[in-house]
Amino acid sequence: MGRVTSKARANRKTIVLPESKDRRVIEAAEYVISEGIANIILIGNRGEVTEAFPDVNLEGATFIEPTISEHLDEMVSTYYELRKHKGVTMEQAKAAMLQPTPFGVMLVKIGLADGLVAGAVNTTADTLRPALQILRTKPGTKLVSAFFLVVSPHSCYGKDGMVLMSDCALNLDPSPEELSEIAISSARTWQTLTGTEARVALLSYSSYGSGKGESPKKVAEAVRLAKEKAPDLTIDGELQADAALVPAVADFKTPGSAIAGHANCLIFPDLDSANIGYKLVQRLGGAEAYGPMLQGIGKPVNDLSRGCETRDIIGVIGLTCIQAQEES
Repeated sequence: MGRVTSKARANRKTIVLPESKDRRVIEAAEYVISEGIANIILIGNRGEVTEAFPDVNLEGATFIEPTISEHLDEMVSTYYELRKHKGVTMEQAKAAMLQPTPFGVMLVKIGLADGLVAGAVNTTADTLRPALQILRTKPGTKLVSAFFLVVSPHSCYGKDGMVLMSDCALNLDPSPEELSEIAISSARTWQTLTGTEARVALLSYSSYGSGKGESPKKVAEAVRLAKEKAPDLTIDGELQADAALVPAVADFKTPGSAIAGHANCLIFPDLDSANIGYKLVQRLGGAEAYGPMLQGIGKPVNDLSRGCETRDIIGVIGLTCIQAQEES
């Protein structure tokens, strides 16, 4: 993550944090500003926030209060134009723009910020909904998905201990087509964030047909589709997790695998296994987990786990900056 913050610092971006009443968010803002990682916009009243957290130095932060913002009329009008086909009225548009997260997303839309990080307090749906309503999806994107960057203390796995896990937050039971899109998006994301080759393993309880059932069949079909759509990427499966991560196991279970036990992107077959998997690695394995971050949104908007710590928020802010650098 030191490499991430260094890259973010080299081309500083402006990130919105709408949850200014949460201590973890405020402490993350203080650190990011003091280290020059990003410029920070906090949604809220400066006096109220500094009174609530008198021990935190927020001198370098920009505060914007929706009710008195000089941009409110422009934002309400923009939101109305985006949503009037859904029956949204001007009154409803104004009500939406007075809410911290939609207001923050609109700051990104109109170019006053480069990205947004939220979710320490609110649910993934509360972050994703305004992002899709206001920013829409990237051109060519068929599916929005979510991932975690997980950094293990065991540096032998992935890239120096870092692996991307997807989809851990959004898609409940993706079809083979959807799973192939998640795999391709995750590979592109890995390359953007790390500058290294993605080695994508689609996981299962089966390796190359060793186990029977509908789930391994689904994963195998997703692998076929992903390879067909993106022949330039290194994608393999279906693979058990140990065959994806451990070369000696891969040699035994899946000889000839393109991954050969060196996967850095792990694609889970459903939300159950993905969400359980990353949390077990985080809690039992002592790994750091940054996310859930979103891929496929028009501009960088990223979610947080409500169980996140200050350092997790700092990491997601840094990663959001790198996404924004790629957008510019």
